[in-house]
Amino acid sequence: MNAPSDMSMKTDEVLRVELEVFRRQHRDLDEAIAALEEKGTADQLTVKRLKKQKLRLKDIIAMIEDRLTPDIIA
Repeated sequence: MNAPSDMSMKTDEVLRVELEVFRRQHRDLDEAIAALEEKGTADQLTVKRLKKQKLRLKDIIAMIEDRLTPDIIA
């Protein structure tokens, strides 16, 4: 995973592209987990690792979305 170590150095355009890539990876992992669980013979360790990877992607997606969303002063 290409976790953004310093997002302040990246342009918004680059972050938007990375965001879409990470979202696609997240969806792919979700589908893979569902397929393994549906099969019924899934290796629980593999499923656990995929879920952990999916959570990591979710955190990265949230960080990028926060960076791209302008602060609203109330």
